[in-house]
Amino acid sequence: MNTLLDKLNGLEARFEEVSTLITDPNVIGDQKRYVRLTKEYKELEDLMAARKEYANLLSNLEESKDMLLNETDAEMKDMAREEVAECEKRIPELEERIKLMLVPKDPEDAKNAILEIRGGTGGDEAALFAGDLFRMYSKYCERKGWKLEVSSASEGAAGGFKEIVCSITGTDVYGTMKYESGVHRVQRVPATETQGRVHTSAATVAVLPEAEAFDVVINEGEIKWDTFRSSGAGGQNVNKVESGVRLRYNWKNPNTGEVEEILIECTETRDQPKNKERALARLRTFIYDKEHQKYVDDIANRRKTLVSTGDRSAKIRTYNYPQGRITDHRINYTIYNLQAFMDGDIQDCIDHLIVAENAERLKEAEM
Repeated sequence: MNTLLDKLNGLEARFEEVSTLITDPNVIGDQKRYVRLTKEYKELEDLMAARKEYANLLSNLEESKDMLLNETDAEMKDMAREEVAECEKRIPELEERIKLMLVPKDPEDAKNAILEIRGGTGGDEAALFAGDLFRMYSKYCERKGWKLEVSSASEGAAGGFKEIVCSITGTDVYGTMKYESGVHRVQRVPATETQGRVHTSAATVAVLPEAEAFDVVINEGEIKWDTFRSSGAGGQNVNKVESGVRLRYNWKNPNTGEVEEILIECTETRDQPKNKERALARLRTFIYDKEHQKYVDDIANRRKTLVSTGDRSAKIRTYNYPQGRITDHRINYTIYNLQAFMDGDIQDCIDHLIVAENAERLKEAEM
């Protein structure tokens, strides 16, 4: 009995059902349900294609084995032998792929992300390193064809950033970037160091799934808005126009029942409505992150060794400049191409992290 094929056959009825549902006007009218179903349709469609390929390979293998036993013509026997070898090579590869497809995906993976980078211990040098990380991610986003927009930044005294927050939009951003959350440690001789000693400093990176409009319920009537004049470089416009916005919102934590005031300021653009829109998006993401922390903690507790635990205090990667070395401590991955890595060439490291996480998810699902 082929249990994998049974599993796939069992999904066929659901695929038919979802195919019908997404053409139903009532479903199309219910935006939330429609989005959920079209996503499920896409996943099931991929599984059905894999099922077809898998069933074909299995039947080809049967037929070819049968030919090997019963065929007398030497040429036909040779062809059958080649076919058996080909099928026996491809079937296990496809099985692995199908098993991974059957493991439930994290629903957050397809979302856009909010990226926060903060200089940690190490003063000016930490801020400079936070700036280097920001540049690395900017270059990486460029390579992926994603759009990165800075929503707030506070610069370090000697350059770089004390903290910088940006939003990244594109395909499967959170699912790819979530592995970057944690403490990044740098070992190098700071520009300010006269003795040539190597210092260690750190920056923290947090990657949060961006909340969609319907994920978080915000009573907009309860938001208190203030406007103020943006400061900073910018010539004549600066002190005349109140383009900066500040919002205060009393949020009740559904996990504890406590009410806390959230304060968000936004001064990025000269356009007040745009700043309002951005402040609202950040409020949404902030609440979403808080409400989802419980969900993240539950996941982290369930899978202790997971690559992407969401634990922001974990030291995940070291960047050693004197040796030109990058080490990811979660998977003992070390490479010596620091320059290219800092120029955004980080995909290989992320691929290794994804493989490690997938191996664990398979183990967890015990398929």
